Amino acid sequence: MKNLLTKTLLLFSLLTTAYAAGDKSASVPMKMTDVTGKTYDIQGTEQGLKIKGLEGKVVFLEFFGHKCPPCLASIPHLIKLQTKHKDKLAIVSIEVQGYSHEQTKKFAKEKGMNYIVVSEEKASELVNYIQQRARWQGSIPFLVALDPKGDVQFVQAGMLPEESLEELISQLSKSKK
Repeated sequence: MKNLLTKTLLLFSLLTTAYAAGDKSASVPMKMTDVTGKTYDIQGTEQGLKIKGLEGKVVFLEFFGHKCPPCLASIPHLIKLQTKHKDKLAIVSIEVQGYSHEQTKKFAKEKGMNYIVVSEEKASELVNYIQQRARWQGSIPFLVALDPKGDVQFVQAGMLPEESLEELISQLSKSKK
């Protein structure tokens, strides 16, 4: 896991640095509104994202779909992780399979999602930004993990086992704030 994390971080850092050098869109201000109506101001940075209100926490930015079997299977794990690590972890899940804000709100309530849930329609700028910066092609689940400084440290297409997510939280929590 540690070797995979290091290789992924190195690759993403190289891509991010190369992209940021040629395009100053890294500093684009964005907003997203979750299913509870809370709006978050987001600022793209050279190395990641600054999400107002989530500073100092490990952030799992997850793109998921309401019809995606691995995405659905990961919800109970994410609920458990958010409960266990509520003081140092913020999970932000963006539904990208076409549910409206109201459908996403109903879905999150039915599934008991205890973390930040957003519909794509309420985070379209952020979704487009991630597509450009991370070269995301739309595969889900898709995870972007940020350290407490807001720097991207890990990117993964596909579901990760709960144990791997625990290890990732542990490693990123040790990053200097």
